[in-house]
Amino acid sequence: MSDAVVQPDEVTPPGQGPGYGLLGPRTRHLIALEFGSRADFDDPSLEWRRLFSELLGTFALVLVAAGGGILHGQGQISLAAAVVAPGLMVMAIILFMGAVSGAHLNPAVSLAFALRGDFPWKRVPGYIIIQLIGATLACLFLLAVFGNIKHLGATLPGPGYENWQALLMEIVLTALLVSVILGTASAAQNVGAIAALGVGGYIALAGLWSAPVSGTSMNPARSFGPALVSGDWTSYWVYVVGPIAGALIAVGCAFVLRGKGGGVIGYAAGSGVLDDGSLAAKQRLSQAIERGDVTPPGIADSDKPTG
Repeated sequence: MSDAVVQPDEVTPPGQGPGYGLLGPRTRHLIALEFGSRADFDDPSLEWRRLFSELLGTFALVLVAAGGGILHGQGQISLAAAVVAPGLMVMAIILFMGAVSGAHLNPAVSLAFALRGDFPWKRVPGYIIIQLIGATLACLFLLAVFGNIKHLGATLPGPGYENWQALLMEIVLTALLVSVILGTASAAQNVGAIAALGVGGYIALAGLWSAPVSGTSMNPARSFGPALVSGDWTSYWVYVVGPIAGALIAVGCAFVLRGKGGGVIGYAAGSGVLDDGSLAAKQRLSQAIERGDVTPPGIADSDKPTG
């Protein structure tokens, strides 16, 4: 077994996150190696990367969601294809840049993470503004390609449904979406690939059955882009009030299920990890410790089961 020396990392102190102080020293060390230090998450010099990540991610999401709405309206793709595509796009975005910004892509998600204590409030306005800009740029691109047709894929109550019905649908759909996001970002579940599958799969599933009622937005930014560029603000309030109300419900459910947020794992998932490549090294080292190839000095025997 190697006698490699592990330099101490800045970790969230006991009491910062629920139950963190109850973990053994070896477990706390592994968490710090896997998810980095809180100082890395809050580094203001890296904010431009996070904002660019949200801009690019929201652009891609709205491009697929609104573009699919346009093509479905023209009868060129099926409704199933139009609603599954955004879920697959979100899955891809989480996998390829979720560690940069947390891959919120949605003002309701940013608010939920902040309310949980997994995202600093001072960064919320910047995230929401950049998400709205990304959605607008996607719809400007669609306008250039298709022209102002089919409301540019705007989310609207379906034929035969009123605003209040669409509102209730958006509240419930968003509450479940944000619950999935907060759940896969917690210490109780794995993050990364599992989060991508859970969130992307839920978006696709929700769209398959609820799109005829409300358009399955669950995202004020996704609805903002088409409304602004097409000039059609019909029922837009539904897609602001519904998702925000749903996010508040999800935060309440998360508190009931898992208690307070703010733990190191939830903070890493909500805020992103940008440590100029050190995350990969930390992950490799944590895996080596887990296999028993490396033993951090001073904790070799402190976290072993007794009996």
